[in-house]
Order: sequence, then structure tokens, then C-alpha cells
Amino acid sequence: MLGAGPAYTDRPGALGSAYLVTEGDAALILDLGQGVFPALARHVEPSRSLGVVVTHLHPDHFIDLVPLRHYLRYEFDPPRRLTVHAPDGLAARLDALHGTSGFADVALDLVALGPGPIRMGPFQIETVPVLHTADSHAVRVGLLDRPAPGLVYSGDCGRAMDLAPLIRAGDVLLTEVSFGAGPPPVPDLHLDGTAIAELARRRPPARILLTHLQMGYDGAATIDAVRAGFEGPIGFVAPGDRVTLG
Repeated sequence: MLGAGPAYTDRPGALGSAYLVTEGDAALILDLGQGVFPALARHVEPSRSLGVVVTHLHPDHFIDLVPLRHYLRYEFDPPRRLTVHAPDGLAARLDALHGTSGFADVALDLVALGPGPIRMGPFQIETVPVLHTADSHAVRVGLLDRPAPGLVYSGDCGRAMDLAPLIRAGDVLLTEVSFGAGPPPVPDLHLDGTAIAELARRRPPARILLTHLQMGYDGAATIDAVRAGFEGPIGFVAPGDRVTLG
């Protein structure tokens, strides 16, 4: 867990959304939010990772592509490149942020997220659209040589049942729970514990990892709300946590 925070928080040490999935020497990055590049660089040599999957175009899920771009461009001669799978429009946002046309293209090979599976090294990545922005996705990361278990990551999601098609027996669900125990103050934007409990009743994973809790919500009450529909292991993740799948 490189970072597990929302767009802003008062929790000391909290960082933006970013998760590193590894199998042997292969490494895949899911989102790259604010402040997480140093943590990434401590765990892997960033240019040797297989690439980044960005779930949607909110800065707390992609803004540290800027230091990653600088690292690839200036740390090596010749510069290195990395593939980023993301919704359409990411290049324009990064270019506008820096005020430079082609800013992203210098070091990032941007590929639009589509409906088909993505193969990156030993990983197979599946995506489904989720309710949040006009182009938001949840992802499942599995291994090509075995069917399960996998990691299902919600990104930001406003309707829990959107995640159901990705969840298979034995999977770990890493899900945002921005609105704590609930009820949501804004409909169809983020999840709460009650929505995740209902998802778990209908499509139970092996384990639930909670993340992206917004400021002002109680963690213990949130876990209680999820436990109303799920008897397996539940817990919040924090930067530096390591989880073994399977």
C-alpha cells in the first residue's frame, strides 16, 4: 500500500491513492495519487515497473505521474518510458497542468482503458466501468497462469454492485469507503459501509480491505457497518502495509 488516502485528510502520513502489485520481480502500479512517488521509489525502481493503471481522472489518483515523468525524463540518458493505461484525456490534463504541449508524451506512453483484458507481464487486468465520473473504472488483477485469487480494486465508485462482475471466489476486495458507515451525503459518488456489506452478501470476496476514508468519518463504525454483511476478515489499509494474496 503506497498510499490509501482521499483527496484531503488530517491523518498524519496519509498519501493519495496508490497500490503496488508484485509477482516475483514484476511490478504493476494501480493509481498514483499525491505524494506517493517517494514510496514507490523505495519499493521498486520505477522505470522497471510494467506500468500504471489509472482508474479515473481525479488528481488524487494520478497527480504523481508528474514526478514519475520527470524521473523517467531526467534521471536517465537516454530517457526511459513507461506505459500508462488510463481514461481518455489524461495527456491533455497533464499538458495543461504544466502549460506545455507534449509534456506527458516525453516519457509516458498513454493507452486508453478499454473493455478488453490487458496483459502486462504475468498479470491479466480486467476492468469494468463504475459510477463516479463519466469515465471511471474498477480493476481486477489476476495472474495469467492461475485463475484465482485476484485483487479487485474499486478505484472511486458510487454504486457497489458495479464491482460484482469482477469478484471471484477467493479474491481480495480493496474498496474505497469514503463515506464511512453512511449514509452517503451525496448519492452515486462514493461508497459507504452499508453498500459494501450488501455487495459482500451477494458476491462475497475472501477478504475486504478498506481505503479512501474521508476526513471526519469513524473507522470502527465503518468496519461494523461492513461486518453486517460479511463475516470474513475486514480492515483498513495504510501506507506501508503489505498484503499477500492467496
